[in-house]
Amino acid sequence: MKFLFLEPFYGGSHRDFADGWIKHSRHRFDLFSLPARFWKWRMRGAALYLAKKVQALADYDGLITSSLMSLADLKSLWGADCPRALVYFHENQLSYPLPPGESMDYQFGFTDVTTGLVADRVLFNSQTHMDAFFGTLPGFIRMMPEYRPNWVVEEIREKAAVLHPGCNFPAGPAKLRPWDLSESPLIIWNHRWEFDKSPETFFSALESVLSAGFEFQLALLGENFQVVPKPFLTAKEKFGERIVHYGYEVSKEKYRDWLKQGVIVVSTAIQENFGISIVEAIRHGCYPLLPDSLSYPELIPEEHHTDCLYSSREELVEKLSTVLANPGEYTDKRGGLASQMEKYSWEVVIDKYDKELEVLVV
Repeated sequence: MKFLFLEPFYGGSHRDFADGWIKHSRHRFDLFSLPARFWKWRMRGAALYLAKKVQALADYDGLITSSLMSLADLKSLWGADCPRALVYFHENQLSYPLPPGESMDYQFGFTDVTTGLVADRVLFNSQTHMDAFFGTLPGFIRMMPEYRPNWVVEEIREKAAVLHPGCNFPAGPAKLRPWDLSESPLIIWNHRWEFDKSPETFFSALESVLSAGFEFQLALLGENFQVVPKPFLTAKEKFGERIVHYGYEVSKEKYRDWLKQGVIVVSTAIQENFGISIVEAIRHGCYPLLPDSLSYPELIPEEHHTDCLYSSREELVEKLSTVLANPGEYTDKRGGLASQMEKYSWEVVIDKYDKELEVLVV
């Protein structure tokens, strides 16, 4: 079959997801996208732009888009010509934390609601994310002073499900590069350079382990869409030559090579609905230290929770110090974790995605 894929924010996990599905599917796709910037304007206006860019809607069996598209606007413009639609929620505007100094723009929350209502199928990238959406939605509706449409909660829930995103690494045995224990251990940061990943907490923890006498190298990867945040500018001065890479790595091959060199990958995020960057790092051999919250307990097998998850900054410093002091003791554990990440490979999950499409158009 042939599907139309609309991605108004073609960058980061949105781009990887679209490319991965298209590459591995047994179906055919036409992808229309917009660059990954100005997300608020994309959510408000992408439908108006893309509605005129796509021709011959009758050629498509179905439509896929992400939640940054106002699907209700798109369907109103296309009318009966609009194919049956599946929307994938990488994030939602009801439970997403606000940057310091910002207040909630309710219109974005209602765009999520109307998008969910007019979709024929709604998929979330984790159980954690779906629970957060439906846990927040009733309270969001109750903020209306009167005439509350409480019915929308169950209307969306009835067509919603969880399907973890695929990741761009092959299935099969994990082939890990041996750690060079003669070098200072390499710590990986491969998240977006934004407030919701709490970089100041990460750098503060590094200062503590450095003060305690532990040495390390640091690779600061991940995308930065606009101005470099102040914590990264400060870190560049503070950690100096310990930083062996600073900035987004465009080359996927070089990016994977950094992950293969990494000993530890750390997250200090206050928002994470899935965590493709963490899954990739673990798969390539990094040992993870992650908050005991958000989607991470869902990603990490339960038998590794005690070692990999932390509940406070102090516990992060303690676990980080332990791994830096004895990285060789974690060789077997990292191998086991890397093998268990295979279940997120596109090669493993693609049949579930293609089945969703086949059910969508019946």
